[in-house]
Amino acid sequence: MTLKRTLQFATALIIMALLWVGLDGQEALRLLARADPVWLIAAMAALTVQTVLSAMRWRVTARPLGQSIPLGRAVGEYYLAQVVNQSLPGGVLGDAGRALRARHQAGLRRAGAAVAIERMAGQVALFLILAGGVLAVTLTPGGLALPDWVLGLILTLLAGGMAAALAIWQARRLPGRTGQSARDLHGTLCVTLLTRGALPRQLVLNLAITGANLLAFAFCARATGTVLDVVSVAVLVPLILLTMILPITVSGWGLREGAAAGLFPLAGASAQAGLAASLAFGLMFLASTLPGLLVLLAERRSRPVPAPIQAEP
Repeated sequence: MTLKRTLQFATALIIMALLWVGLDGQEALRLLARADPVWLIAAMAALTVQTVLSAMRWRVTARPLGQSIPLGRAVGEYYLAQVVNQSLPGGVLGDAGRALRARHQAGLRRAGAAVAIERMAGQVALFLILAGGVLAVTLTPGGLALPDWVLGLILTLLAGGMAAALAIWQARRLPGRTGQSARDLHGTLCVTLLTRGALPRQLVLNLAITGANLLAFAFCARATGTVLDVVSVAVLVPLILLTMILPITVSGWGLREGAAAGLFPLAGASAQAGLAASLAFGLMFLASTLPGLLVLLAERRSRPVPAPIQAEP
């Protein structure tokens, strides 16, 4: 294990320990122990739907780049990537492996682009739902009250996303390799996301995938005793889940729980309830990736056994 990965594991453990001590971890554990299994099963179902739809999104994204991936293989590869992402720090090694294993039809560069754009589209959908939730809060007096620091954080995130898109657009005019790379990226984004044939499918799939992810967290909150309204799910849950993309800990553990504990009081719940809901979500998400182990086991069994080396007489 590298020093970076060791530090990421250590960071996750330190954050979880601080939350446990500072937020009455015993109370969060009691809420988790009393979790309603019906809502946990609903969360598992939502996460399973998310995985299958994500595999379909990968196929739709990869097709314009010259890759034809059967649905069964796409689902299996996606499960395998999730297992790796959940097991190792960084959260992207499984996706890198997915691109590497799918490189044979169109080459590694296009396979990597399909995976990267597919994941990026999911984050864009999360930002869109977050923006819609903030707009609903702004236009609906007497609803969810967001403090200035939360509004500032949301506006910073949205502004950062818009600035990145504008930078890519403007970089196309630059000379040399930088401009050519920007033009190539812009063309790839257009053909995979913005053409008349791709855009409707991408919109439906990405909104459905993001909705399933948000519902899974809301179901885990309900299982541990917190009912979140639609606006809270649209505003607070995206902020909680966005912490998972930060490569500071392993798969967002610790960061996600800290964000949930900090944001749940805005919805009228306790910090302990946020911690319990996030722990339940993390466990359900981890459990939902277990079919990836079956894919790995089946792959190992299908590998040919090398013939023994015959000793020379």
